[in-house]
Amino acid sequence: MMPIRRLHDQVWRELLARRAQLPHALLLAGQRGIGKFELARAFAYRLLCPQPTTAGEACGSCSACTWLAQGNHPDFRLLQPEALAEGDAPAAPEGDEAAGGRKLGQQITIDQVRDLDDFLHVGTHRQGLRVILLNPAEAMNRATANALLKSLEEPPAGTLFILIASEMHRLLPTIRSRCQHIPLRRPSPELAIEWLHAAGLSEPDDWLALAGGSPLLALDLARSGERRLLAAWLAAVAQGEGLDPLLAAANLDKAIRAEKRPGALKHTMDWAQQWLVDLMLISVGLAPRYFCAQVALLRRLAALSNLQRLLAFQKMALQYKVQCEQPVNSRLFLEDFFLNYQAVFRAS
Repeated sequence: MMPIRRLHDQVWRELLARRAQLPHALLLAGQRGIGKFELARAFAYRLLCPQPTTAGEACGSCSACTWLAQGNHPDFRLLQPEALAEGDAPAAPEGDEAAGGRKLGQQITIDQVRDLDDFLHVGTHRQGLRVILLNPAEAMNRATANALLKSLEEPPAGTLFILIASEMHRLLPTIRSRCQHIPLRRPSPELAIEWLHAAGLSEPDDWLALAGGSPLLALDLARSGERRLLAAWLAAVAQGEGLDPLLAAANLDKAIRAEKRPGALKHTMDWAQQWLVDLMLISVGLAPRYFCAQVALLRRLAALSNLQRLLAFQKMALQYKVQCEQPVNSRLFLEDFFLNYQAVFRAS
């Protein structure tokens, strides 16, 4: 597979050029699914590898790289929600739960940050650099972020924090102000499609459009169980006025609970916004931006509605997206969504 750094070659070269004079904290921000975490991890591994390749990457074979691969390098810490942690027990059918029924955490906890105290105040291996990677940084609540602030304000020498954010507006201003911001943009469609082809994905254009230009998200959609979630969601919204809101909510809620990763409900609301954008584009005679493979269906549904009703529901969908990030009863939430979606196509 083509390395992630190829998607962000300019940023990668800039990071390598700065490695001798690094700040104490970097913030890599950009939209979901463009490879921010993978790029940051590759850079962290490069910094900790004593014998990098001529291409500027970690060698993958030295003792430091072996420790990193095993997750026990003495100078590296990865802070992320338990639900994202590698090596978790297989999820139960209910979704984000461990095999014993325990709910997996969706946030970086204050205990994870406090546990850094000992790590930050002991000597580094071979007097080298220590690296802390936080992914995603917006998974910290206010208390956790405030606990991290002290370390960001007064970091020990030879320490680098790398924060990853897909929704930078959710970070505390005090966190943002203590980091050097490195924006990561979407790779060009041509480069993204080349990367997807190298990853073995045939006909990547439609998946890339649906993913909003994010190649890793496109690959995830095409290969993972999230593809089944998307199919369930499309089966519901395709019905327009003939939709049974309660049945659609029950079916989609089942698919959400079967999804083994966090944020399944939020993903459906992301798709809802994209779907409505495409319906509005079709309504004014333009080509769809996201659901290119469903253009015939979009045209049929757009003909049953009007722009005023679509605009009204689009505003409502923005509120749904905010609400779904809070603890909600997903079944009741989806019933309300589909009842209002059906009304978009109901004759006046």
